[in-house]
Order: sequence, then structure tokens, then C-alpha cells
Amino acid sequence: MTDLISPPQTAASQPEPLSGQPYAYSRAELVEPDWTRMPGWKDVTAEEWRSVQWQRAHCVKNVKQLRAVMGDLLEDRVYADLERDQAERATMSMLLPPQMLNTIVPSGADPGAAYTEAFYADPVRHYMLPLFSDRRTDWPSHPHATRDSLHEHEMWATEGLTHRYPTKVLAEILPTCPQYCGHCTRMDLVGNSTPVIDKLKFVAKPQQRLDDMFSYLKKNPGVRDVVVSGGDVANMPWPRLEGFLMNLLEIENIRDIRLATKALMGMPQHWLSDDVRAGVERVATVARQRGVMVAMHTHVNAAQSVTPLVAEASRAMFEAGLRDVRNQGVLMRGVNDSVPQLLDLCFALLDGAGVTPYYFYMCDMIPFSEHWRVSVKEAQELQHGILGYLPGFATPRIVCDVPYVGKRWVHQLSEYDEERGISYWKKNYRTGIERDDPEALERTYEYYDPIDTLPERGQAWWREHAGTSLAEAAAHAAASRQASKDQLDG
Repeated sequence: MTDLISPPQTAASQPEPLSGQPYAYSRAELVEPDWTRMPGWKDVTAEEWRSVQWQRAHCVKNVKQLRAVMGDLLEDRVYADLERDQAERATMSMLLPPQMLNTIVPSGADPGAAYTEAFYADPVRHYMLPLFSDRRTDWPSHPHATRDSLHEHEMWATEGLTHRYPTKVLAEILPTCPQYCGHCTRMDLVGNSTPVIDKLKFVAKPQQRLDDMFSYLKKNPGVRDVVVSGGDVANMPWPRLEGFLMNLLEIENIRDIRLATKALMGMPQHWLSDDVRAGVERVATVARQRGVMVAMHTHVNAAQSVTPLVAEASRAMFEAGLRDVRNQGVLMRGVNDSVPQLLDLCFALLDGAGVTPYYFYMCDMIPFSEHWRVSVKEAQELQHGILGYLPGFATPRIVCDVPYVGKRWVHQLSEYDEERGISYWKKNYRTGIERDDPEALERTYEYYDPIDTLPERGQAWWREHAGTSLAEAAAHAAASRQASKDQLDG
């Protein structure tokens, strides 16, 4: 019988002799890395660094700007590697705030080979600045990868409003962020087009889209929970975002509002701005008077990203009256795919910034993501490994966002063919496009492990039955967009 719970014991995973435990907890002090180690920022003052205007104005958007900041710290091969990835593989354009770039190789290294090797190995770099040499060459994309891997567009009730769960909706209020993650699950919509991805664009005017959302929510009293996302809400001018939130608070059936923003970590200076803090307090005050819970969800994937500025921004949100600040990370190879990395991150969030570890999502099946994705079995082993160390309320669930199903804890699968890497899942509710489907709750839905993680027999099966072409992914994406258009037109 296969043990799906206990990971295999290797020498590296044996208990440490001094602690007597597989993981030894030690509270770590947060550190703001010294940005003046970067040649391009050697004269930047602390006042400038804390300025959100300076941060936005000095985001790194291309290889030339990265070279200007890094100077002679990196060897030329890094820039060539990055340029090739941007031309041939990247599904997201480059956009790194100084705050985020500063957490890559945070302790520094000697210029040249040492810094370059540290840069290649760095977990934040691995997902924020993907390089061509990171990507797999055997299976760069899974044969079932799609641009809109969760089929959110098909479930748009109005443009940008995804109604996938019975009582919850996702409001994509804008298609931009202050920073672009290489693994973005909404790469079909968010950010600028790249040489390999021509992005989908919203059709309706911005205010009309928001008005349509309000109209739908008022007509559907069964919806009580709105995730306000995008993109990143930090990219919407605060007066417009405050107006949107105040309008949501006028809708009687809305009882939970969650603000989705990676910028709490990537650009905490935004949330520390006086006008934003005052605005959050106004929203939180009205919400409290009306019995509505407003929380913030951020996206941190590595412990080194949790700095004193991030902790200060998190505290500011609590002081302004938000109910909670939670983290929804993404589980990725080369970033956080070990028990120590996950627990270090969780304790940095909880101890250092007061942020509750909430979810770790398995990386979605978008094009060119195979080097990041882990198998369901590996995710199960990681979930097992982190249990018992954190408080129960702060022990994150590792979840698989199964297409046409939604979030499922990784141990909830119905069947699992480990050889071919195919897991089968069921659900207990209908999505917005299945209300009249009598079989929606009976059928199984498939999710696929990265092919390179399979045993040789499984890999051979995929080589025989599927190619590496993105033609199927393109067809799925086109069908998804057409279904969304048909629904909205209807």
C-alpha cells in the first residue's frame, strides 16, 4: 500500500540531533537589506526609499534598467539569459519595485561570479525574474496548460466579475499591478503583452464594468463575500478604490470584503502613505458600523521578503481597523518547496509582521510554468511536514486550484494515478456556468502533475500521447475567451 502521508526519510530530513525535531524553531529578527550595496542606488537616502513616488518611479522594467541598478555585480551572462527569456518564454513583462529587487541576494556577495551564482540561486529572483535557463527544455509547458488555466473568464457574471463559488465572487477591478510575478495565474489578462502572449483586454469602460458588478451583486443576495483583486488593488488610485469599497458596503448582502494586494510586501510604501492609511481607516470604520468584515490578503513566497517595512505596513493596516491580514503564497520549486523554507516563511510572517499564513496554492497550469510546479504527492508531503509547528489558526492549507472545481486541500482528491501524474477531484457545489448541469456534482475533474516529476513509465506514456506544442493550450484559451464573450453578450 502506498503511504500518501509520510514523506520518505532521507539523511537530509532526519531530526536534528540538537533540537530533537525535524525543524528547529528560532525566532529571526527582520532585516531591511542595505539598498546602497547596489551601484545604481548607492546615493539613495532613507527618505527616498520610504517614498512611494520614488519606488514607483524607479521600478525596473527592462534589462537595461536592471543593468543600471546592478552595475558590475552581475556577469553579462545573466542579462543575456534574461533577454532570451523575455523574448521566448516570459508570459509576464518585467516590473520590479526597488523594494522587491532589494530582497534578492539580501546579504550581498562579492561582485562577479559569487554574486552571479547567488543571484541565480535566489528564491525571490527565481519567480520574479525568471531566466531562460530556469525553464525546462523537455516539457516547458504541460500539454494541458492554458492561458486562462482556471477558466475564470467563462465564469464572468459581468466583465471581470468571476462567480465560481456559491457565496463568493472575485472582482477583477483593474488589469495591472505594481509588480509582475513570473508565475501569474491571470497572465492572460494582467500586465503588458509579451512576445509570446498577446494579452486579453477589458472591453467595457472602467466605470461601466464596476457599475455592472454592483448591479449583479444587488440582484444576487446569495453572494456575501467579495474578493477585490485584479491585478493589484494598490494600482487603483485610492479615491476610486475607496469609492468602490464604500459602494460595496452599501449592498446589504455583502458581509466579507477581502483586498488582494501583493504590494503590501512588494511596495509597502504605498500602504504606509498617509492618504492611503486614512482612507483605509474610513472604510474600516464604516464596515465596523455595518457589521462587515474587511481583511487584506497579500502574496509572500519567501521569508527574506518579510522586512521591517513590510511589518510596519501590516501593523498600519491593523491600526487602521482591518480585521485581519493574511498570506496566500504559491508553492513553487526553487522558491519554497521544502519544509524548512515554508516554516521559515510562516514564522517570519506570523512573528515578524503579524500576518496569518492562510493558503499555499499549487502553481497553476499556465504556459511555461513546469519548472515551478510540484506534484500533488510532493504537496501532500509538504502539508504533512509543516503540521504541528504553527498554531492551528495559522497553519496554512496547501491547496490545488482544480480547473472547473476550485480550491481543494491536497488530500481531498478522489483518485490518483501517480505513474501518469493524473489526479481526479470532485466538488460539492455548482459554478456559475453549471447551474442547470445535473452531473456537475458527480463527475470527476482532472489535474496534472509536472511530467518531469513522474517515473520513467509515466513520462514515456506522455511522450507517446502528447506533444510539447502549445497549439492545444492556444485552442483552450480561445475557447475560454469565446465562452466568456458569449455569456456576456447573452
